[in-house]
Amino acid sequence: MLNARHALVNNKLKLKKGKLKMKKVVIMLVMLFTMSVYSFAEDNNASVIKDIEKYELKINHRQLACVLDLNKDQMESIDWILTDLENGMLFAASMHSEESRDKIIYNTITNNVRCMRYFLSEEQYKKYLMLLNTTLRNKGIIVKNENK
Repeated sequence: MLNARHALVNNKLKLKKGKLKMKKVVIMLVMLFTMSVYSFAEDNNASVIKDIEKYELKINHRQLACVLDLNKDQMESIDWILTDLENGMLFAASMHSEESRDKIIYNTITNNVRCMRYFLSEEQYKKYLMLLNTTLRNKGIIVKNENK
């Protein structure tokens, strides 16, 4: 009777050890899967951040005002226009499809240029266009006409 009871306890211990090993294997697999998913998400986030940085325009409004030789009234108006341009470009960066991103960029820049033309003199406007085109080209942003 004692031997049978001893054998039964040994079998239970073996089963527990086997279950513990199985639990360890399952936990290890779950950890491995979680780490691989996490690293994939991290890579994906890095590419999204690069896209957002590409479309983030950090325009120094005061320096632009000095270059364009703006008066105080022009400066106040242009601050709003430039902020709208920066926000429009960030909104475009959040778009997932290339087509909708291109449309938003085109509309944002077209509206910006129209507003700037209203507030700037002809000479200031030409300088602004040159600076805007250079900035967009340096950022790698291509403005595609939606009518084409």
